[in-house]
Amino acid sequence: MWKPHTNTLELLSILTAKSDLPSPEQHTGGDGSQANALIAINEKNLWSNGGFSPRGTIRGKKIRTTLRCLSFSVNMETATMIFQSEVNQCVVEKVKYWTLCISFAGITTESPLSIGQTLSSSNEIYELGFFSPPDNSQNQYVGIWFKGIIPRVVVWVANREKPVTDSTAHLAININGSLLLLDGKHGVVWSTRESSASNGSRAELSDEGNLIVTDNVSGRRLWDSFENLGDTLLPFSPLTYNLATGEKRVLTSWKSYTDPSRGDFVAHITPQVPSQLFTMRGSTPYYRTGPWAKTRFSGIPLMDETLASPFSFQQDANGSGSFSYVDRSSKLSRLLITSEGTLMRFRHIGTEWEVRYQAPANPCDVYSVCGPFGLCIMSDSPKCKCFKGFVPKFPEEWNRGNWTGGCLRRTELDCQGNSTGKLANVFHPVANIKPPDFYTFFSAGGEILSIRLARSELGGNKHKKTILAIAVSISLFVILGSAAYGFYRYKVKHNAIITTDASEDSWRKGLKPQDVPGLNFFAMNTIETATNNFSLSNKLGQGGFGSVYKGKLQDGKEIAVKRLSSSSGQGKEEFMNEIVLISKLQHKNLVRILGCCIEGEERLLIYEFMLNKSLDTFLLDSRKRLEIDWPKRFGIIQGIARGLLYLHRDSRLKVIHRDLKVSNILLDEKMTPKISDFGLARMFQGTEYQDNTRRVVGTLGYMAPEYAWTGTFSEKSDIYSFGVLLLEIISGEKISRFSYGAEGKTLLAYAWESWYENGGIDLLDKDVANSCQPLEVKRCVQIGLLCVQHQPADRPNTLELLSLLTTTSDLQSPEQPTFALHKRDDRYLCKGLSTVDEITQSAILGR
Repeated sequence: MWKPHTNTLELLSILTAKSDLPSPEQHTGGDGSQANALIAINEKNLWSNGGFSPRGTIRGKKIRTTLRCLSFSVNMETATMIFQSEVNQCVVEKVKYWTLCISFAGITTESPLSIGQTLSSSNEIYELGFFSPPDNSQNQYVGIWFKGIIPRVVVWVANREKPVTDSTAHLAININGSLLLLDGKHGVVWSTRESSASNGSRAELSDEGNLIVTDNVSGRRLWDSFENLGDTLLPFSPLTYNLATGEKRVLTSWKSYTDPSRGDFVAHITPQVPSQLFTMRGSTPYYRTGPWAKTRFSGIPLMDETLASPFSFQQDANGSGSFSYVDRSSKLSRLLITSEGTLMRFRHIGTEWEVRYQAPANPCDVYSVCGPFGLCIMSDSPKCKCFKGFVPKFPEEWNRGNWTGGCLRRTELDCQGNSTGKLANVFHPVANIKPPDFYTFFSAGGEILSIRLARSELGGNKHKKTILAIAVSISLFVILGSAAYGFYRYKVKHNAIITTDASEDSWRKGLKPQDVPGLNFFAMNTIETATNNFSLSNKLGQGGFGSVYKGKLQDGKEIAVKRLSSSSGQGKEEFMNEIVLISKLQHKNLVRILGCCIEGEERLLIYEFMLNKSLDTFLLDSRKRLEIDWPKRFGIIQGIARGLLYLHRDSRLKVIHRDLKVSNILLDEKMTPKISDFGLARMFQGTEYQDNTRRVVGTLGYMAPEYAWTGTFSEKSDIYSFGVLLLEIISGEKISRFSYGAEGKTLLAYAWESWYENGGIDLLDKDVANSCQPLEVKRCVQIGLLCVQHQPADRPNTLELLSLLTTTSDLQSPEQPTFALHKRDDRYLCKGLSTVDEITQSAILGR
């Protein structure tokens, strides 16, 4: 007699063998327990190629077959099921790991839903059943997902906070019409509210994805899942509020990609008229759309018709409101709030999910990023400015890039009500803004905000004369001051007098001997002599924090001198940070610091000289890029990864670089890569693995989504930057300059499309095509895409990254990177647009 197989290898052998299988016998468990069932399945699609998906479906070639009714028994310990068809035979092993989902029409008191069974909507658009999140196979949840779409996209979860772990759990309806999730001991894990159904009830799944419990006789709806939303809004499932009852339907994020429990972010609509959509992080606002303006949100001024048409907002005089959408261009669409607080609208096209919109779409979308009376402008750097007539409240913090303190008036208003004529206050219009919150709707004026200012801020003839007089005085002062300073510098230079002022003492006192072992302090005249007084012929390049010069000391040693600009924004903290960090880190793939110079207002860092300058000088030069063929590029890639591994894991300090990019990779005479520029780096202590900052600094394009949007950084944010860097090295293109095709695809979008279509070989720089190993290139493209995945948990850690680069182990398939989607949205939405943070809580009225 043929016996049930229980190990996966034997199961695979059965599924791929062509020999006939004997008819299955009734199987009884060792304890004699049985569960008999009759299954009738007609004209169902069975997927079979001998490979099972751990998400619970059988994948492979579609075989249309008619399964005849079969009476069978299931041992609930092994849950081994055997099905015999007229065309094929298929065996499914343990339901705990491999599941062939058996659909039935509805859940009743007599027909509960068990693990391994699913409930489908009438047109088989949605499916209800038990599932396990990725990397968490022990926990089982009851959820709804799109049927037949791989990977599975779960849109609703019942027992978010209480997963079940035993294979005998089931979903049932009691005699009172309540839906219950029961564990193996019949304990209630999750339930809906009690109802008064006395004639029996049933649960069915609609083609809108709504799980509905109805009374069998009256047809009255007792409960539905749309009343209890999760992290996903489906068409026809509205966000609502009702002031009279206090009821509110909101979206709540998952805690993480693998944990459906309630996360930190909640999206809801506000009860004021007109309403707006808010994303909250706890009790703190994180994002808002701006008020609803008939067909769109006013805070999304370039919201085109294709985006606006699906949405609907309705409010009534009784204090209730509803926001929903219907995407008529696609049956499969959804609005999701991610565990990072990002709202994303997806539409299923072909075999892929297309991102139609996401918010926050850029750093200016984050709530109150520039503080009160602050204006956020994406096209400018720095992005935060004060309104006309306002100045930073905390100038030092503002100059360091911490704008959250906002601005205050330079000239107070005359609010006595008796000013007229020339002395009256005036209004200054600011166009193209996302206005602050307001509670009174006005139809005229559009998105133009009028700021009330003292007339002196706008100026007049008398005011202009005053300004001219001040300007002349300042000019004379600057000329005299420059002459005095020039004479002072002449005396210092010719008398070899090194002057140390109070500022220099302050800087030096911040450097303790134990913090900077072996660090040399150079005199300014020594560096001036070495660099030929910072001549242009010695200039190697210029970056965001200043210029770099080549120099030669008296002993013949060549050096590179980084001269920090006073307007660079790099303050004492960053300067000290770079000195302390690099002096303590020693690795062949990290740049080595020789010393520093602090004299007067001058701040200099002295490094070992790199003969081949930085990597971008090769990649961006059509002739020099020919010098780095594929073997050299692959060696550079591996060297950068080794340097990162040292920073993240192997050094006595755990360091997150935060500004890894192609211009910060230096090359010595042997083309050995060395990571440089540690001004923005942060150290972690002990078991710390991530941190959060309100000051997001770095280079756009290289910043990980969670860092750019929430300020959260970790080892995985450096991995994201490495992924971008890796794709740049392969392609020979810079992410900030790359645009492909009429759609203007970004480098990440083009890389993912190339990998999806042909493994990524099209991404390779044509100048090195003759020197490459195609399989090696394809592997590197895939690794780069794994590094730039949206979820930090999906990216490899540094140790795994180096292993992937140095071995031929299997690679996972990467998700499409979020920042790669719809460059059109970012490019046009950001051009010339501004965001103003909350200025006042009073009503804004037209005047």
